[in-house]
Amino acid sequence: MSISVATRVRFAALCILLGAFQSQAAETTKLTVHVDRPGHAISPMLYGIFFEEINRAGDGGLYAEMVQNGSFEDDRGGNEAKPVKMPGWTLLKTTAAQAQATIDASSPVRAKNPNSLRLDVQTADGRIGVANDGFRGMALKQGAEYRFSLYARAASGSQGALHVTLEDTAGKVYASAQIDGLTAEWKKFDATLTANATTTAGRLVIAVTSPGTIWTDQVSLFPKDTWKGRPNGLRSDLAEMIHAMKPSFVRFPGGCYLEGDRLGNAFRWKNTLGDLVDRPGHWNLWGYRSTDGLGYHEYLQFCEDLGAEPLFVANCGMSHEEQSSKNDRKAASPDEYLQDALDAIEYANGPVDSKWGSLRAKAGHPAPFHLKYLEIGNENSGPLYDTRYALFYRTIHARYPKMNLIANCETQSGPLKINDEHYYNSAKFFMSRARLYDGYRRDAHKVYVGEYAVTDQCGNGNLRAAIGEAAFMTGMERNSDVVVMASYAPLLVNVGWRQWNPDAIQFDNARLCGTPSYYVQRMFSEARGHVVLSLDLDANTAPGRPDAKPSQDKTKDLGAETLFAVASRSASGDVILKVVNADGRPRESQIDLAGLDGRITSITATVLTSAADEDENTLDQPTKVIPVTRRLPVTAATFHHQFPARSATVMRATVAK
Repeated sequence: MSISVATRVRFAALCILLGAFQSQAAETTKLTVHVDRPGHAISPMLYGIFFEEINRAGDGGLYAEMVQNGSFEDDRGGNEAKPVKMPGWTLLKTTAAQAQATIDASSPVRAKNPNSLRLDVQTADGRIGVANDGFRGMALKQGAEYRFSLYARAASGSQGALHVTLEDTAGKVYASAQIDGLTAEWKKFDATLTANATTTAGRLVIAVTSPGTIWTDQVSLFPKDTWKGRPNGLRSDLAEMIHAMKPSFVRFPGGCYLEGDRLGNAFRWKNTLGDLVDRPGHWNLWGYRSTDGLGYHEYLQFCEDLGAEPLFVANCGMSHEEQSSKNDRKAASPDEYLQDALDAIEYANGPVDSKWGSLRAKAGHPAPFHLKYLEIGNENSGPLYDTRYALFYRTIHARYPKMNLIANCETQSGPLKINDEHYYNSAKFFMSRARLYDGYRRDAHKVYVGEYAVTDQCGNGNLRAAIGEAAFMTGMERNSDVVVMASYAPLLVNVGWRQWNPDAIQFDNARLCGTPSYYVQRMFSEARGHVVLSLDLDANTAPGRPDAKPSQDKTKDLGAETLFAVASRSASGDVILKVVNADGRPRESQIDLAGLDGRITSITATVLTSAADEDENTLDQPTKVIPVTRRLPVTAATFHHQFPARSATVMRATVAK
């Protein structure tokens, strides 16, 4: 039984009044780390991330393009025959002016992007044009440069130039440029705009001041300061926040996004290569159109810049339509999708004189990306998937025997090396399954926990959720000879387009913050051990003991503990202890680093906690629940420590030999 701090103080005062001395009011948990009993090696791939285009994670988020619907292809709802409106764009004109803005598909820049914006001005009264406020306001920074571009042409007899401005709705101008030289033929124009002040409510305006007809297409505005300075690059602050997670791998591009509601709307990586004007984009089943500006090459480049292994998820010719209806007759032939997977590997890894490797080199990356992991489908199952998995596995393995191939379920017809398991549930669910993998057969397939998160009673990502996940993570790390990879999901949410809740990182057009779950992911990833150490909790046999009963029942509650721990040793010799106290009371503990082979020079503790389970971070209060690191005033191998209520703690003891 644990007793609160306030109770201990009152009890100690009572003892003094009675003439007694109480040295320790709370029951003490004994936690012994057997430093001299190293176990299995911890998978260096254990902690990664999963990126999916959901919640405007890419378009309107990580992908730094500031214009919404710059190709004028949006709002078809996946139906190419549906009339197209102009989401993101507003016609600007005075009451006296006569002008219309419409979508025109009569003479496209490229056939893959048939729509352009046609602006007809019959009578001009001041400026007439269109405005785009991006993704609910463009964030502009004083002194920052922005790269503007568009394709444009003009009807015969049209006069004057295009006037391009960055401004706010009150008419304050932050930057401007003039585009001259329009002809009857499509031509690309570029300009650099430098903001003279800061705002989060900016918009892009393209206007004329004289009668005539002009067409525009592929309108783009990028900050010059993208992450790593790459053209067509990423939003720096979001990319840096992901980089701070130190992921070993990135699983992309989905998720359900990969499959589509039907195959006609599936992600097809070959359509995401080349010049942006040649990328048709596609309808995203999460409710908006993807530009595919963040395409296969950009994903691979992002992985390389992160120092993370790319894990590409390949469509096996199944979408939600086939999966939900169980109607195999609707499925497409797997041959085309199998060839796509083989070609994707060649694009990533092939020599510059190969068909797809040469396109990679043409895109500016002659060196291979070294793709080593490929998942066959996403959340697919059933007889149709079983046969397709076998076909994909055997064909890819025959050509690329070192490729790590991942399944969506425990298949029967093909070799199973790694299985992707997904969990979304309550904090109690995750805590009760902290020992889920203790009894797994060590000679069976490996596990990739590709998606997991507390989604019940989680707020928008609260402390309760993070603690439940952290408890589960101690079990994954303790069993990292079985669970070789894991990634929280989803990674990102634009708070104006929240479709799935919760998410690790929240943002709007200018701000961002991590949820407590984000910080748990960082804490566990930053403190990686090389080998697991044997650990006794309250003198009980350590979880994961060799004689543990095998169990494959993923629905059974395996315990009701509130204290969870895992210990490891780093390659440099540091002893790392991760402890989760899910109780609403502090836990007094005696920690013994038994069998230590050196002298402790310092011990630090990084702690994530807060006053209530419901506490969470917001864009207005981004640091309410964040980890705090302090140095402990101990150097002995045995010491006392109090783990705060509802907390996750990572201790690191530096040892001098």
